[in-house]
Amino acid sequence: MSFLPDKTDLCILDLLQDDARLTNKEIAAGLGKSVTSVFERIRKLETEGYIQRYVAILDKAKLGKHLMAYSTITLKEHRHDVLVDFEMKIKAFPEVLECYRVNGSSDYLLKILVADIQEFELFSSNKLLKMDYIGKIQSLFAIAEVKHETSLCLKIAQIVSGK
Repeated sequence: MSFLPDKTDLCILDLLQDDARLTNKEIAAGLGKSVTSVFERIRKLETEGYIQRYVAILDKAKLGKHLMAYSTITLKEHRHDVLVDFEMKIKAFPEVLECYRVNGSSDYLLKILVADIQEFELFSSNKLLKMDYIGKIQSLFAIAEVKHETSLCLKIAQIVSGK
């Protein structure tokens, strides 16, 4: 039987998603729990994989990364070794923030972050198109970020109120 978080665990997760720098003491005070209890719960959430890691969210523009591209990739071949090789290479490219194997007319969806269109062209030419088994690349470029969330919606208000 796997561990399922209870209401208190979900509240802890929600608080940590909002600010991962909260101390156990601050979380405990906010929830009316002991520091030891919160510490043990967080340790269990980490051990069970509910908390995978703690990160800082950076300002892309301040770091010179102004162009977000979403590219679909269609492979010429779908042999297992080709998929494994493609995925291994994609994981090594720092420009690729996310990669998903998808269904439909394309095989993969990539989220790519670069400085500008010139850097995207270099990435595409020098990395993607060097893979012989790529048949087609189609790219869309984000012109405005309308919504960007990093937190999962845990519906804590409903859980806590029992609704």
